[in-house]
Amino acid sequence: MITAKADVKEGKQASEELLAHKISNATDKITPPLVRAHSSQKHCYPSDRSDHSSAAQICVDNPPASLAVEAAVAIVINGIHYAVLMASPSQLEFLAVGFLFSEGLIQHSHELLDWEVTSLTDPSSYQQFTQGSDNKDGGAAEFEQIAQQLQDYDVYVVELVLNQRCHQRIQAQKRQLAGRTGCGMCGITGLIQALPDLSRYSQGSLQDSQNSTTALPNKIVPSLDCLLDLRQQVEAAQRTHQLTGALHAAATTYNQQLHLFEDVGRHNALDKLIGWQLRHKTDVDCVLMTSRLSIELVQKSIRGRIPWLIGMSAPTSTAIRVAERYGLGVAGFLRNDRVTYYSGYLDV
Repeated sequence: MITAKADVKEGKQASEELLAHKISNATDKITPPLVRAHSSQKHCYPSDRSDHSSAAQICVDNPPASLAVEAAVAIVINGIHYAVLMASPSQLEFLAVGFLFSEGLIQHSHELLDWEVTSLTDPSSYQQFTQGSDNKDGGAAEFEQIAQQLQDYDVYVVELVLNQRCHQRIQAQKRQLAGRTGCGMCGITGLIQALPDLSRYSQGSLQDSQNSTTALPNKIVPSLDCLLDLRQQVEAAQRTHQLTGALHAAATTYNQQLHLFEDVGRHNALDKLIGWQLRHKTDVDCVLMTSRLSIELVQKSIRGRIPWLIGMSAPTSTAIRVAERYGLGVAGFLRNDRVTYYSGYLDV
């Protein structure tokens, strides 16, 4: 019996080492474009002019524009077509893992047995992908029309293999989710799914179970100086955003190194960070979001046992009410010289 447990432990460790090696070499297999150049036409008044009257001459220029790629990312779990997310096509393995964790389908790193990311680049690859789906195509004519529509899109498929227990959760919760950029709740049918039960993270439950693996770590209020330093690091590291002006970021520091995750959707960026955290089994002190702090970011942070969630913009009232209930520290309006704490701060 002891030998069997040891074998399971060794097999689990070997599996995780193999997946870690796959992640470190994932960029060698797929290097998706994150930015594309497009033609544009800029109309503006002269920069030294303050009077924008109709008599003023408008300057017209044709500079090349760098635009962020927004891809359709299909999540397939154990052969089940589970979700489609609109996201930046980078760090897709972390996005998928973080998304499934936020959905409550996985709880531990070892539940992921294998994964593979592929790109659908032509009608034949799309047809091969749809053969295993639940969708019933209406024939060759309909498929041809769909294939033409996909010419304007970047499409990626993330195929995940989870253990049997997770597979049962998927079958119980199976749904088709069409996720839109900037909205983490799109496609959710039913109020219960949109407003998840987080009672296991409540302060009373955590106090009753000191050894609970779901407990939020003890948190220290991050100082203004630390947050300003983190903001400066993020602004310097957001290279894709500097090119396009269109990406959100979720960032944290671990072992004195910055870990940054960019995406056109703020909830996707946080899922990527949570996926990285889960795969590397790390605990972080706080996460900085370059966006506003809405309810789904708070829900994800609570589930991810993140002590502090910091935003460069404002939180919503609902987000703060939920954060206070479950002990999540939240701060917003992080600027060059100030920050505003909304929950988790000490009375002075």
